[in-house]
Amino acid sequence: MTQTIDINQVETVVITQLKKLTPAQQQQVLDFVEFLLSRQPLPEFTHPDVTSMSALEAMGDLVGCVDGGPGDLATNKEYLRGIKIK
Repeated sequence: MTQTIDINQVETVVITQLKKLTPAQQQQVLDFVEFLLSRQPLPEFTHPDVTSMSALEAMGDLVGCVDGGPGDLATNKEYLRGIKIK
């Protein structure tokens, strides 16, 4: 028999219990969570036909989506000379 988990309830219980721990124990919990996350395989981007794709292909619809500014900022270093850092 499978039991459904209400993520909001889980978050509430975890946070409540975490607050009862000492700072050192809280750090151990954080370290363990980061360890679990590090064991997950990185997602691999693939085309619908399951062939690998580059990051540029995966984000292709976002390339060039920012309006304004010079189009050649990456190569036009002269453009940056007049800008002062505050």
